Amino acid sequence: MTLTRDDIIAEARSWIGTPYQHQACAKGAGCDCLGLIRGLYRYTHGSEPPMPAAYAPEWAELRKDDQLLHAAQRYLHEIEGQAQTPMPAEIILFRWAPQYPCKHLGVMSGSDRFIHAYEPVGVVESPLVPMWRNRIAARFSFFPN
Repeated sequence: MTLTRDDIIAEARSWIGTPYQHQACAKGAGCDCLGLIRGLYRYTHGSEPPMPAAYAPEWAELRKDDQLLHAAQRYLHEIEGQAQTPMPAEIILFRWAPQYPCKHLGVMSGSDRFIHAYEPVGVVESPLVPMWRNRIAARFSFFPN
């Protein structure tokens, strides 16, 4: 079966309401932003990449390398042309300032909305307002284009 963007978005929406739990990846029970994407990767590929090493909530501040970006480059398909509008079902990575590593990620659910998990709210669908849009550092797909 070939999955469509709509299939991926429907699966992401099925995670909405999952409570925030640092380092977790269990729909309905708990996840963080990385856990949500790991769960979607498992849905799209049948398995997930190796578990990341334990990480502190402030891991990006403690480690100055772009660990999240490098992991995305290893397991996902990078989309060139960051100036373009992200498409539904694309994974978007955010950095809080240009000099900082990527710290957050989510999946586009429409042309101006995305699904992500954050403390203390959990998994939600949010508008991609300028505050978020201006912090997009990279875009990825679960499959080659």
